[in-house]
Amino acid sequence: MRIFFRALPYFLALFLCTCASAQPAVRKNYETRTDIAYQPTLQDDYVQERCKLDLYYPTDSTGFATIVYFHGGGLEFGGKHFLEAWKNQGVAVASANYRLHPKVKNPTYTEDAAAAVAWVMQHIDEFGGDPKRIYVSGHSAGGYLTSMIGMDTTYLAAHGVHPDSLAGLIPFSGHTITHFTPRKERGLAWNNVVVDKYAPIHHLRISDLPIALITGDRELELFGRYEENAYFWRMLVASGHKKATLYELDGFGHSPMLRPAAILALDLIRQWEKQD
Repeated sequence: MRIFFRALPYFLALFLCTCASAQPAVRKNYETRTDIAYQPTLQDDYVQERCKLDLYYPTDSTGFATIVYFHGGGLEFGGKHFLEAWKNQGVAVASANYRLHPKVKNPTYTEDAAAAVAWVMQHIDEFGGDPKRIYVSGHSAGGYLTSMIGMDTTYLAAHGVHPDSLAGLIPFSGHTITHFTPRKERGLAWNNVVVDKYAPIHHLRISDLPIALITGDRELELFGRYEENAYFWRMLVASGHKKATLYELDGFGHSPMLRPAAILALDLIRQWEKQD
């Protein structure tokens, strides 16, 4: 199915509806568990520092959906945090750190992201969540990680799971070519474009896994990021991917797009779950 639109009118209407209904009729109780080690068998000090996630989940319901979220920062900086738009919305959020350049090199970043997702898939039922309702999202570098573990099946396979068992992928403004930091590790400039096994677009395959690619305005984004995602979307559709969509948030640059993207992502999750 092909869906493409410039999203400012949609977002304005959605934002007004979200504001009007920001407090659910029955407010759920939430608990937060912090610094859960998702690679506890690895004893390296840096693993113990960075390979942790925080879990925000409702305590008065079961069978809820979970969003695993990866922060941005060019694979070089940043930290786990919860997006305000996802709080008290009936979903759980697992926000994960991962190891960063220059202390580690590619593909450690993606391996950590896959380990975090696998941990949630294997443990969310202990907190009341549904392991079949797990979505993966992230902004910028986190969007790249989202797409990598969703498209290249080998990362999750290392943990005995397949990305098609996820409920959906929603990367925000992520690279779909090989990320600029792994390219920098090879001595390449940011504008030396590489598409190899470390590029999500290299791993096109037929799948029913819903993928919503969300970017900022093409004139305000970083490094042709919109055009990358548009080409990725086009090739997903051409390759037989059945549930790929592309959204451009008019008037929002690379960082400002995060809040409207989070609101849109939550709306998409609700739409997808109504269709199932």
